[in-house]
Amino acid sequence: MFGLFKKKTEQEKLQDQYEKLMREAYLLSSTNRKMSDQKTFEANQLMDQIARLS
Repeated sequence: MFGLFKKKTEQEKLQDQYEKLMREAYLLSSTNRKMSDQKTFEANQLMDQIARLS
């Protein structure tokens, strides 16, 4: 209830982007392997940024 207006931290924003990219990579894995690999690579770069923030 009280977290309704709480703003997301930079780490939470990056985590959301990471999850979105991994979801896209999974969906692409059955149709376009090259694009799936690219999305996975981008997601791994985001995970490195998240690790640096922690």
